[in-house]
Amino acid sequence: MTERKQKTCKESLVIKTSRVFPQDTNNHNTLFGGKLMTYIDDTASISASRHCRVGIVTASTDSVDFLKPIKNDHSVCLESYVASVGRTSMEIFVKVISENLMTGERYLAATSFLTFVAIGDDGKPVEVPEVVPESEEEQMIHSGAKARAAARKERLKASRSLANALKTDIPW
Repeated sequence: MTERKQKTCKESLVIKTSRVFPQDTNNHNTLFGGKLMTYIDDTASISASRHCRVGIVTASTDSVDFLKPIKNDHSVCLESYVASVGRTSMEIFVKVISENLMTGERYLAATSFLTFVAIGDDGKPVEVPEVVPESEEEQMIHSGAKARAAARKERLKASRSLANALKTDIPW
């Protein structure tokens, strides 16, 4: 059995910064949650691709926790990286920081965890490199990975059970 390649979290680091314009906001003059979720999936997918360098698919958006609103004319900065891996899956952590561009005040606006699976040319999952956390933040995020993976498996089991009970015919 060959030893798996290793990569650090920072090798998959993606940083995306955008200004929040009026067309990006809702009736509360804050960034649309769906717009932020698009940014989150985009940056996370790049982190996953950088880590494994093969095709990837989003397996789940495990959580998006909106902590503080992001206002019009602020900036929104997303930092994502591979926090942990399974055999063929990667858990990506995304940290969302907003900045008031007039005062320089920065604050944590949201956090998110997503799972991606590496896919080979044949459409089947392929093994991914191990991930090595280095910084204090990376190690802290990595240390909770097993608990999040267990919760993810339970949630998926419940989702499959629910899906089996749901009807797909149109009732009208």
